[in-house]
Amino acid sequence: MSTGQVATGVDVVVRGRHVELTERFRDHVTDKLARADRFGVALSRIDVEVSKENNPRLADRAFVVELTCKGKGPVIRAEAHADDKYAALDGAYNKLEERLRRAADRRQTRTKKGPGLAAVPPVGLVDGPAETAEDEAPAEPDVVYADGPVVVREKTHSSTPMSVADALHAMELVGHDFFLFQDVESGRATVVYKRRGYDYGLLRLDPGN
Repeated sequence: MSTGQVATGVDVVVRGRHVELTERFRDHVTDKLARADRFGVALSRIDVEVSKENNPRLADRAFVVELTCKGKGPVIRAEAHADDKYAALDGAYNKLEERLRRAADRRQTRTKKGPGLAAVPPVGLVDGPAETAEDEAPAEPDVVYADGPVVVREKTHSSTPMSVADALHAMELVGHDFFLFQDVESGRATVVYKRRGYDYGLLRLDPGN
């Protein structure tokens, strides 16, 4: 794992999983992410995880780059696959730019309309804080079940109630097809998910009597 800083003071943490990363690549990542603040979104840290799939049948998507931006507002995340780690980084960064632009536009819209619900961090579907272990560390305490190729990982995040609109926005910023949150109106655990086209669905948990 390595940590760098861009000119604005944003911490950039680069970590490899099942792959060794050269200093040249790490410097390239830091230089590229130095432009991430140009949309005006307040960022304090960007976690970069690079992983490699050794299956020959997946050679065209062997490298995965995941970018997770953290700051005062919602977590913003992007990832991409490619046959080369530089290409995967470019793909993930292009997606990240789109989501940063979307977050900035929404903030400007809210500022013009006046104060509304405060931005809150998404719950349950984004990566937690970057691990402090070295790249090759074998320990994976988040694994709660493993049976052959099936691995179940657990992540716990603090929960702040939010509206459905805020949950939709947060889901788009992390690039997932569904999003778990606590509904501010009902107090229930709720999942918003994508359907066909621009349709969305809601699943609510009723604990019963």
